[in-house]
Amino acid sequence: MSLPRTCIIGAGSSGIATAKVLHQRGLPFDCYEKSDRVGGNWVHHNKNGMSACYRGLYINTSKGRMAYSDFPMPADYPDFPHHSQIAAYFDRYVDHFGFRGSIRFETAVERAVRRADGRFDVTLSSGETKTYDALAVANGHHWDPRWPEPAFPGHFDGVQMHAHEYDEPDAWKGQNVLVLGMGNSAMDIAVEASYVAKKTFLASRRGAWIVPKHMFGRPLDTIITDARVPFRIRRRIGETLLAMTAGSPTNYGLPMPDHRFGSAHPTISGRILDRLAHGAIEYRPNIERLEGERVRFVDGRVEDVDVIVYCTGYKVTFPFFDPSFVSARDNDLPLFRRVFHPAYPNLFFVGLLQPLGAIMPLAEVQSAWIADYLLGEYALPSRSEMERDVAHEREAMFDRYVASPRHTMQVDFDDYLLHLDAERARGRRRARDLRAEGRFAAAR
Repeated sequence: MSLPRTCIIGAGSSGIATAKVLHQRGLPFDCYEKSDRVGGNWVHHNKNGMSACYRGLYINTSKGRMAYSDFPMPADYPDFPHHSQIAAYFDRYVDHFGFRGSIRFETAVERAVRRADGRFDVTLSSGETKTYDALAVANGHHWDPRWPEPAFPGHFDGVQMHAHEYDEPDAWKGQNVLVLGMGNSAMDIAVEASYVAKKTFLASRRGAWIVPKHMFGRPLDTIITDARVPFRIRRRIGETLLAMTAGSPTNYGLPMPDHRFGSAHPTISGRILDRLAHGAIEYRPNIERLEGERVRFVDGRVEDVDVIVYCTGYKVTFPFFDPSFVSARDNDLPLFRRVFHPAYPNLFFVGLLQPLGAIMPLAEVQSAWIADYLLGEYALPSRSEMERDVAHEREAMFDRYVASPRHTMQVDFDDYLLHLDAERARGRRRARDLRAEGRFAAAR
Protein backbone atom coordinates (compact mmCIF):
# COMPACT_ATOMS: atom_id res chain seq x y z
CA MET A 1 0.00 0.00 0.00
CA SER A 2 1.16 3.55 -0.73
CA LEU A 3 1.66 5.69 2.37
CA PRO A 4 -0.69 8.62 3.01
CA ARG A 5 0.63 12.07 2.07
CA THR A 6 0.26 14.83 4.67
CA CYS A 7 0.05 18.60 4.35
CA ILE A 8 1.64 20.48 7.26
CA ILE A 9 0.47 24.07 7.72
CA GLY A 10 3.27 26.17 9.25
CA ALA A 11 6.99 25.75 9.91
CA GLY A 12 7.12 27.19 13.39
CA SER A 13 8.37 25.16 16.33
CA SER A 14 5.44 22.71 16.09
CA GLY A 15 5.39 22.40 12.31
CA ILE A 16 9.08 21.56 12.08
CA ALA A 17 8.66 18.94 14.81
CA THR A 18 5.99 17.25 12.69
CA ALA A 19 8.04 17.56 9.50
CA LYS A 20 11.09 16.05 11.18
CA VAL A 21 9.18 13.02 12.51
CA LEU A 22 7.41 12.31 9.22
CA HIS A 23 10.72 12.73 7.36
CA GLN A 24 12.51 10.28 9.64
CA ARG A 25 9.75 7.70 9.43
CA GLY A 26 9.49 7.77 5.66
CA LEU A 27 6.06 9.37 5.43
CA PRO A 28 5.54 11.72 2.46
CA PHE A 29 4.54 15.30 3.26
CA ASP A 30 4.69 18.92 2.16
CA CYS A 31 5.11 21.73 4.68
CA TYR A 32 3.93 25.22 3.74
CA GLU A 33 5.30 28.30 5.48
CA LYS A 34 4.09 31.84 4.86
CA SER A 35 7.45 33.33 5.90
CA ASP A 36 10.88 32.97 4.32
CA ARG A 37 12.32 31.01 7.25
CA VAL A 38 11.41 28.57 10.01
CA GLY A 39 10.78 29.50 13.63
CA GLY A 40 7.37 31.16 13.56
CA ASN A 41 6.73 33.19 16.68
CA TRP A 42 10.41 33.14 17.65
CA VAL A 43 11.57 35.06 14.57
CA HIS A 44 11.98 38.74 15.38
CA HIS A 45 10.37 40.90 12.67
CA ASN A 46 9.15 37.76 10.95
CA LYS A 47 8.31 38.46 7.33
CA ASN A 48 4.90 36.84 7.71
CA GLY A 49 3.82 39.57 10.16
CA MET A 50 2.50 37.01 12.62
CA SER A 51 5.28 36.93 15.21
CA ALA A 52 4.74 38.50 18.63
CA CYS A 53 8.49 38.43 19.31
CA TYR A 54 9.92 41.68 20.72
CA ARG A 55 13.51 42.84 20.91
CA GLY A 56 14.07 42.00 24.58
CA LEU A 57 12.25 38.66 24.67
CA TYR A 58 13.80 35.77 26.59
CA ILE A 59 12.20 32.37 27.06
CA ASN A 60 10.46 31.69 30.37
CA THR A 61 10.95 27.93 30.34
CA SER A 62 14.48 26.63 30.78
CA LYS A 63 16.45 25.46 27.76
CA GLY A 64 16.51 21.84 28.86
CA ARG A 65 12.74 21.69 29.17
CA MET A 66 12.20 23.52 25.88
CA ALA A 67 14.58 21.53 23.67
CA TYR A 68 13.54 18.65 21.43
CA SER A 69 14.45 15.27 22.92
CA ASP A 70 17.09 14.31 20.34
CA PHE A 71 18.58 17.75 19.70
CA PRO A 72 19.70 19.52 22.89
CA MET A 73 20.34 23.23 22.94
CA PRO A 74 24.02 24.26 22.93
CA ALA A 75 25.74 23.89 26.28
CA ASP A 76 26.87 27.52 26.18
CA TYR A 77 23.28 28.80 26.02
CA PRO A 78 22.11 30.38 29.30
CA ASP A 79 19.31 28.79 31.31
CA PHE A 80 16.80 31.14 29.65
CA PRO A 81 18.09 32.07 26.17
CA HIS A 82 17.29 35.15 24.09
CA HIS A 83 14.84 34.82 21.20
CA SER A 84 17.67 35.10 18.65
CA GLN A 85 19.32 32.01 20.14
CA ILE A 86 16.03 30.09 20.00
CA ALA A 87 15.48 31.04 16.35
CA ALA A 88 19.01 29.91 15.51
CA TYR A 89 18.38 26.63 17.33
CA PHE A 90 15.31 25.94 15.17
CA ASP A 91 17.31 26.62 12.01
CA ARG A 92 20.02 24.18 13.10
CA TYR A 93 17.38 21.58 13.98
CA VAL A 94 15.96 21.64 10.45
CA ASP A 95 19.37 21.41 8.80
CA HIS A 96 20.66 18.75 11.21
CA PHE A 97 17.82 16.38 10.30
CA GLY A 98 17.87 17.36 6.62
CA PHE A 99 14.28 18.17 5.72
CA ARG A 100 14.53 21.85 4.71
CA GLY A 101 13.86 20.85 1.10
CA SER A 102 10.38 19.61 2.07
CA ILE A 103 9.37 23.06 3.34
CA ARG A 104 7.93 25.43 0.77
CA PHE A 105 8.65 28.95 2.00
CA GLU A 106 6.71 32.14 1.23
CA THR A 107 3.69 29.99 0.44
CA ALA A 108 0.55 30.27 2.55
CA VAL A 109 -2.34 27.84 2.75
CA GLU A 110 -5.31 29.97 1.73
CA ARG A 111 -8.00 27.31 2.00
CA ALA A 112 -8.34 23.69 3.09
CA VAL A 113 -11.52 21.79 2.28
CA ARG A 114 -12.34 18.22 3.26
CA ARG A 115 -13.69 16.29 0.31
CA ALA A 116 -16.46 13.71 0.28
CA ASP A 117 -13.84 10.95 0.17
CA GLY A 118 -12.18 12.34 3.32
CA ARG A 119 -9.10 13.80 1.66
CA PHE A 120 -8.25 17.50 1.71
CA ASP A 121 -8.05 19.95 -1.18
CA VAL A 122 -5.47 22.56 -0.18
CA THR A 123 -5.34 25.85 -2.08
CA LEU A 124 -2.07 27.76 -1.86
CA SER A 125 -1.23 31.45 -2.18
CA SER A 126 0.48 30.54 -5.47
CA GLY A 127 -2.94 29.64 -6.89
CA GLU A 128 -2.30 25.90 -6.91
CA THR A 129 -4.65 23.37 -5.36
CA LYS A 130 -3.23 20.06 -4.15
CA THR A 131 -4.92 17.04 -2.63
CA TYR A 132 -3.68 15.36 0.57
CA ASP A 133 -4.66 12.29 2.55
CA ALA A 134 -4.16 14.03 5.89
CA LEU A 135 -3.78 17.55 7.25
CA ALA A 136 -1.61 18.65 10.19
CA VAL A 137 -2.45 22.14 11.46
CA ALA A 138 0.50 23.89 13.12
CA ASN A 139 -0.32 27.54 12.49
CA GLY A 140 0.22 28.64 16.11
CA HIS A 141 -2.09 30.44 18.51
CA HIS A 142 -0.20 33.62 19.41
CA TRP A 143 -0.67 35.72 16.31
CA ASP A 144 -4.30 36.94 16.15
CA PRO A 145 -4.63 39.61 18.88
CA ARG A 146 -7.56 39.52 21.29
CA TRP A 147 -8.57 43.01 22.40
CA PRO A 148 -10.67 43.80 25.49
CA GLU A 149 -14.22 42.58 24.94
CA PRO A 150 -16.24 44.71 25.22
CA ALA A 151 -14.02 47.73 24.63
CA PHE A 152 -13.70 50.15 27.53
CA PRO A 153 -16.16 53.04 27.37
CA GLY A 154 -15.06 56.56 26.51
CA HIS A 155 -12.30 57.68 24.18
CA PHE A 156 -8.55 57.89 24.47
CA ASP A 157 -6.36 60.54 22.84
CA GLY A 158 -3.06 58.71 23.23
CA VAL A 159 -1.64 55.55 21.67
CA GLN A 160 -3.47 52.25 22.11
CA MET A 161 -1.70 49.09 21.03
CA HIS A 162 -1.80 45.35 21.54
CA ALA A 163 1.23 43.50 22.89
CA HIS A 164 1.52 41.87 19.47
CA GLU A 165 2.65 45.25 18.07
CA TYR A 166 5.25 45.87 20.77
CA ASP A 167 8.95 45.73 19.94
CA GLU A 168 10.94 48.11 22.16
CA PRO A 169 10.16 50.88 24.68
CA ASP A 170 12.53 53.62 23.42
CA ALA A 171 9.71 55.81 22.02
CA TRP A 172 8.12 55.98 25.47
CA LYS A 173 10.84 58.08 27.05
CA GLY A 174 9.26 60.65 29.36
CA GLN A 175 5.73 59.30 28.81
CA ASN A 176 3.22 57.65 31.11
CA VAL A 177 2.63 54.05 30.06
CA LEU A 178 -0.21 51.78 31.18
CA VAL A 179 0.16 48.02 30.64
CA LEU A 180 -3.06 46.03 31.01
CA GLY A 181 -2.70 42.35 31.85
CA MET A 182 -0.96 39.98 34.24
CA GLY A 183 0.57 37.43 31.88
CA ASN A 184 4.19 36.96 30.89
CA SER A 185 4.14 39.54 28.11
CA ALA A 186 2.57 42.15 30.40
CA MET A 187 5.33 41.63 32.96
CA ASP A 188 8.10 41.90 30.36
CA ILE A 189 6.66 45.01 28.73
CA ALA A 190 5.98 46.76 32.05
CA VAL A 191 9.53 46.05 33.21
CA GLU A 192 11.06 47.35 29.98
CA ALA A 193 8.83 50.43 30.01
CA SER A 194 9.81 51.22 33.59
CA TYR A 195 13.40 51.95 32.55
CA VAL A 196 12.45 54.71 30.09
CA ALA A 197 8.93 55.94 30.88
CA LYS A 198 8.10 58.80 33.20
CA LYS A 199 5.62 56.54 34.98
CA THR A 200 4.64 52.93 34.38
CA PHE A 201 1.33 51.51 35.56
CA LEU A 202 0.34 47.84 35.57
CA ALA A 203 -3.38 47.14 35.68
CA SER A 204 -5.52 44.00 35.59
CA ARG A 205 -8.96 42.54 36.26
CA ARG A 206 -7.65 40.05 38.80
CA GLY A 207 -4.50 39.08 40.62
CA ALA A 208 -1.99 36.44 39.59
CA TRP A 209 0.65 34.30 41.24
CA ILE A 210 4.01 35.54 39.97
CA VAL A 211 6.73 32.94 39.94
CA PRO A 212 10.47 33.67 39.68
CA LYS A 213 12.51 31.90 37.00
CA HIS A 214 14.91 30.40 39.56
CA MET A 215 14.40 28.84 42.95
CA PHE A 216 17.35 27.70 45.06
CA GLY A 217 19.68 28.38 42.14
CA ARG A 218 17.79 26.06 39.78
CA PRO A 219 15.35 26.83 36.97
CA LEU A 220 11.90 26.68 38.45
CA ASP A 221 10.58 24.22 35.87
CA THR A 222 13.09 21.57 36.94
CA ILE A 223 11.58 21.40 40.44
CA ILE A 224 8.52 19.28 41.35
CA THR A 225 8.03 17.80 37.89
CA ASP A 226 7.24 14.14 38.59
CA ALA A 227 3.79 13.38 37.16
CA ARG A 228 3.52 10.38 39.47
CA VAL A 229 3.16 12.77 42.41
CA PRO A 230 -0.53 13.76 42.75
CA PHE A 231 -1.29 17.31 41.64
CA ARG A 232 -2.67 18.31 45.05
CA ILE A 233 0.71 17.50 46.61
CA ARG A 234 2.68 19.28 43.89
CA ARG A 235 0.44 22.31 44.33
CA ARG A 236 0.98 22.37 48.08
CA ILE A 237 4.75 22.13 47.63
CA GLY A 238 4.62 24.90 45.02
CA GLU A 239 2.61 27.16 47.31
CA THR A 240 5.08 26.59 50.13
CA LEU A 241 8.12 27.30 47.95
CA LEU A 242 6.51 30.42 46.52
CA ALA A 243 5.70 31.71 50.00
CA MET A 244 9.33 31.11 51.04
CA THR A 245 10.83 32.87 48.02
CA ALA A 246 8.54 35.61 46.68
CA GLY A 247 6.04 35.88 49.51
CA SER A 248 2.54 37.27 49.12
CA PRO A 249 1.73 39.40 46.03
CA THR A 250 0.27 41.97 48.42
CA ASN A 251 3.81 42.71 49.63
CA TYR A 252 4.42 44.32 46.23
CA GLY A 253 1.17 46.25 45.99
CA LEU A 254 -0.54 43.59 43.91
CA PRO A 255 -3.97 42.13 44.70
CA MET A 256 -4.26 38.70 46.24
CA PRO A 257 -5.29 36.23 43.50
CA ASP A 258 -8.84 34.93 43.70
CA HIS A 259 -7.67 31.41 42.91
CA ARG A 260 -5.17 28.91 44.27
CA PHE A 261 -1.71 28.49 42.81
CA GLY A 262 -1.95 26.23 39.76
CA SER A 263 -5.52 27.23 38.87
CA ALA A 264 -4.41 29.71 36.22
CA HIS A 265 -1.61 29.73 33.72
CA PRO A 266 1.51 30.80 35.65
CA THR A 267 3.03 34.23 35.26
CA ILE A 268 6.78 33.79 35.25
CA SER A 269 9.07 36.76 35.76
CA GLY A 270 12.37 37.22 37.50
CA ARG A 271 12.19 41.03 37.31
CA ILE A 272 8.69 42.38 37.90
CA LEU A 273 8.69 42.05 41.68
CA ASP A 274 11.97 43.96 41.91
CA ARG A 275 10.59 46.88 39.86
CA LEU A 276 7.37 46.92 41.89
CA ALA A 277 9.32 46.87 45.14
CA HIS A 278 11.34 49.88 43.99
CA GLY A 279 8.26 51.84 42.95
CA ALA A 280 9.32 51.86 39.31
CA ILE A 281 5.98 50.23 38.44
CA GLU A 282 2.70 51.09 40.17
CA TYR A 283 -0.24 48.73 40.23
CA ARG A 284 -3.78 49.79 39.45
CA PRO A 285 -6.99 47.74 39.25
CA ASN A 286 -8.94 47.37 36.01
CA ILE A 287 -9.82 50.28 33.73
CA GLU A 288 -13.30 51.74 34.24
CA ARG A 289 -13.31 54.19 31.35
CA LEU A 290 -11.10 56.21 29.04
CA GLU A 291 -11.26 59.99 29.42
CA GLY A 292 -9.23 61.59 26.65
CA GLU A 293 -5.71 62.01 28.02
CA ARG A 294 -6.62 60.27 31.27
CA VAL A 295 -7.66 56.81 32.41
CA ARG A 296 -10.11 56.20 35.24
CA PHE A 297 -9.70 52.96 37.19
CA VAL A 298 -12.42 51.01 39.02
CA ASP A 299 -11.12 52.18 42.41
CA GLY A 300 -11.80 55.80 41.43
CA ARG A 301 -8.20 56.85 40.81
CA VAL A 302 -7.45 58.74 37.62
CA GLU A 303 -4.05 58.94 35.90
CA ASP A 304 -2.60 60.86 32.99
CA VAL A 305 -1.63 58.25 30.39
CA ASP A 306 0.08 58.58 27.01
CA VAL A 307 0.25 54.92 25.95
CA ILE A 308 -1.93 51.90 26.72
CA VAL A 309 -0.59 48.43 25.91
CA TYR A 310 -3.24 45.71 25.95
CA CYS A 311 -1.70 42.38 26.93
CA THR A 312 -5.03 40.64 26.61
CA GLY A 313 -4.05 37.48 24.79
CA TYR A 314 -4.83 35.98 21.42
CA LYS A 315 -7.67 34.39 19.50
CA VAL A 316 -7.32 30.84 18.21
CA THR A 317 -8.21 31.06 14.53
CA PHE A 318 -7.86 28.98 11.39
CA PRO A 319 -8.28 31.36 8.43
CA PHE A 320 -7.96 28.51 5.92
CA PHE A 321 -11.03 26.66 7.26
CA ASP A 322 -14.65 27.56 6.70
CA PRO A 323 -15.89 28.32 10.25
CA SER A 324 -18.77 25.88 9.73
CA PHE A 325 -16.16 23.11 9.34
CA VAL A 326 -13.79 23.83 12.22
CA SER A 327 -13.51 26.88 14.48
CA ALA A 328 -12.52 27.64 18.05
CA ARG A 329 -15.27 29.79 19.49
CA ASP A 330 -13.94 31.61 22.57
CA ASN A 331 -10.65 29.75 21.93
CA ASP A 332 -12.32 26.44 22.67
CA LEU A 333 -11.75 23.52 20.27
CA PRO A 334 -12.40 20.09 21.83
CA LEU A 335 -9.82 17.56 20.61
CA PHE A 336 -8.85 14.03 21.60
CA ARG A 337 -5.72 14.53 23.70
CA ARG A 338 -5.31 17.94 22.03
CA VAL A 339 -4.44 16.39 18.63
CA PHE A 340 -7.18 14.38 16.87
CA HIS A 341 -10.51 15.85 15.84
CA PRO A 342 -13.05 13.17 16.83
CA ALA A 343 -15.14 13.74 13.68
CA TYR A 344 -12.22 13.81 11.23
CA PRO A 345 -9.54 11.23 12.07
CA ASN A 346 -7.12 12.50 9.38
CA LEU A 347 -7.18 16.08 10.73
CA PHE A 348 -4.48 16.72 13.34
CA PHE A 349 -3.58 19.77 15.43
CA VAL A 350 0.01 20.12 16.63
CA GLY A 351 0.99 22.48 19.43
CA LEU A 352 -2.58 23.64 20.02
CA LEU A 353 -2.34 23.47 23.78
CA GLN A 354 -1.18 25.66 26.65
CA PRO A 355 1.21 23.71 28.84
CA LEU A 356 2.68 24.49 32.22
CA GLY A 357 6.01 24.25 30.40
CA ALA A 358 7.20 24.47 26.79
CA ILE A 359 5.20 23.38 23.75
CA MET A 360 8.15 22.05 21.69
CA PRO A 361 8.74 18.65 23.38
CA LEU A 362 4.98 18.08 23.47
CA ALA A 363 4.65 18.86 19.76
CA GLU A 364 7.44 16.38 19.13
CA VAL A 365 5.57 13.57 20.91
CA GLN A 366 2.30 14.57 19.29
CA SER A 367 4.02 14.25 15.91
CA ALA A 368 5.32 10.78 16.77
CA TRP A 369 1.76 9.80 17.70
CA ILE A 370 0.47 11.10 14.35
CA ALA A 371 3.18 9.12 12.55
CA ASP A 372 2.13 5.96 14.42
CA TYR A 373 -1.39 6.49 13.13
CA LEU A 374 -0.39 7.23 9.54
CA LEU A 375 1.78 4.11 9.44
CA GLY A 376 -1.00 1.94 10.79
CA GLU A 377 0.85 1.20 14.02
CA TYR A 378 -1.79 2.91 16.16
CA ALA A 379 -5.60 2.66 16.05
CA LEU A 380 -7.86 5.34 17.47
CA PRO A 381 -10.67 4.53 19.88
CA SER A 382 -14.18 4.80 18.50
CA ARG A 383 -15.58 8.30 18.01
CA SER A 384 -17.90 7.88 21.00
CA GLU A 385 -14.97 6.81 23.19
CA MET A 386 -12.93 9.82 22.03
CA GLU A 387 -15.81 12.17 22.75
CA ARG A 388 -16.21 10.73 26.27
CA ASP A 389 -12.47 11.16 26.85
CA VAL A 390 -12.62 14.75 25.61
CA ALA A 391 -15.61 15.49 27.87
CA HIS A 392 -13.79 14.04 30.90
CA GLU A 393 -10.63 16.05 30.15
CA ARG A 394 -12.60 19.28 29.73
CA GLU A 395 -14.57 18.73 32.90
CA ALA A 396 -11.35 18.34 34.88
CA MET A 397 -9.75 21.38 33.20
CA PHE A 398 -12.72 23.70 33.75
CA ASP A 399 -13.04 22.50 37.33
CA ARG A 400 -9.42 23.37 38.05
CA TYR A 401 -8.81 26.57 36.09
CA VAL A 402 -10.16 30.10 36.22
CA ALA A 403 -12.93 30.47 33.63
CA SER A 404 -11.54 32.53 30.73
CA PRO A 405 -10.60 32.15 27.04
CA ARG A 406 -7.03 31.76 28.26
CA HIS A 407 -7.79 28.45 29.97
CA THR A 408 -9.45 26.31 27.30
CA MET A 409 -6.55 24.04 26.35
CA GLN A 410 -4.41 23.77 29.48
CA VAL A 411 -2.21 20.76 30.14
CA ASP A 412 0.47 19.92 32.69
CA PHE A 413 3.70 19.24 30.82
CA ASP A 414 4.79 16.00 32.50
CA ASP A 415 1.27 14.66 33.04
CA TYR A 416 0.47 15.15 29.37
CA LEU A 417 3.56 13.23 28.27
CA LEU A 418 2.81 10.40 30.67
CA HIS A 419 -0.84 10.09 29.59
CA LEU A 420 -0.01 10.35 25.90
CA ASP A 421 2.55 7.58 26.22
CA ALA A 422 -0.11 5.38 27.83
CA GLU A 423 -2.62 6.16 25.05
CA ARG A 424 -0.09 5.34 22.34
CA ALA A 425 0.46 1.96 24.00
CA ARG A 426 -3.30 1.32 24.14
CA GLY A 427 -3.62 2.27 20.47
CA ARG A 428 -0.84 -0.11 19.47
CA ARG A 429 -2.71 -2.93 21.21
CA ARG A 430 -5.94 -1.95 19.43
CA ALA A 431 -4.11 -1.99 16.09
CA ARG A 432 -2.71 -5.49 16.78
CA ASP A 433 -6.15 -6.78 17.75
CA LEU A 434 -7.78 -5.34 14.65
CA ARG A 435 -5.08 -6.80 12.40
CA ALA A 436 -5.58 -10.18 14.00
CA GLU A 437 -9.27 -9.91 13.20
CA GLY A 438 -8.52 -8.81 9.63
CA ARG A 439 -10.37 -5.53 10.14
CA PHE A 440 -7.49 -3.05 10.14
CA ALA A 441 -6.41 -0.83 7.27
CA ALA A 442 -3.69 1.79 7.44
CA ALA A 443 -4.93 5.37 7.67
CA ARG A 444 -5.06 7.12 4.34
